[in-house]
Amino acid sequence: MAWRGVHIGQAARIGLKNHQMVVAQEGAETAIPIEDIAYLVLDTPQTTLTGALLIALADAKAVVIQSDARHHPAMMALPFHGHHKQAEIAHLQIETTLPFRKRAWQIIVRSKIDNQKEHLISLGRDVGALPALIGRVKSGDPDNLEAQAARAYWSRLFDNYRRDDDSDLRNAMLNYGYAIIRAGLARAITVAGLIPAFGLHHASISNAFNLADDLIEPFRPSVDALAISLSESAGRTSQKLTLDDRRALAGIMNTPVQMEFETMTLLAATEQCAFSLVRAIREKTPDAIKLPTFLPRSTENVAA
Repeated sequence: MAWRGVHIGQAARIGLKNHQMVVAQEGAETAIPIEDIAYLVLDTPQTTLTGALLIALADAKAVVIQSDARHHPAMMALPFHGHHKQAEIAHLQIETTLPFRKRAWQIIVRSKIDNQKEHLISLGRDVGALPALIGRVKSGDPDNLEAQAARAYWSRLFDNYRRDDDSDLRNAMLNYGYAIIRAGLARAITVAGLIPAFGLHHASISNAFNLADDLIEPFRPSVDALAISLSESAGRTSQKLTLDDRRALAGIMNTPVQMEFETMTLLAATEQCAFSLVRAIREKTPDAIKLPTFLPRSTENVAA
């Protein structure tokens, strides 16, 4: 099973040899077994990849993420064939009813708010009305309690903060980490045989990843916790996203979370989440969807 994320932050030539990805940089080579790779982040335009490598990564169900000149993740490449019953699962997904999708969205929003609450508790901060909001979320969240919870959460998480401020280092960190998890979820969704464009709540006609944008919500607080750790680290001087920041954020998928009674990485959680959604669709039971429970960060749990 793939378990590894690879971040390339400096000029490199990357190819395939003996079913291993070979990264050549500054006269040295590093070989990584293809079957270990879940995602590859190309965080510099100064990389060249062979077609043979791309085919091997697709066969291994790995996702490739390319950053732009500002080091913002800008593109992802997914395997075309994800599951041996892809057509059957896709038909079941398309046939989901509106009540099913609304109930699923209720479960996702409740999970997100609960994880936001747990993150604030781990920081020793007031949770305000978040616990009460969880129980008030109705099917489809018609009252948009997700947005109310977000306002309460961000005001307690950061001082002097606006989520739409592109000049804020914290937002740059959040956006980078969210993009990594979104790509990981897109990979898990395709591997499970689902179509990422068909969401449960998100339904933009221009978004090829509506379903990933649904499922990502409970995963976000894990990125938020890492962004706080990086932005408030002792001795920090740079107010820009550094290579070390990007490497740490690219490793977010190694962060532990809890799925029911088991602790696992975010990467494994994305897979369980996607496959549980397939099961929920088959059984017409939204309650079968598995979502992650936030775990506080510790020195032992910091992503490499």
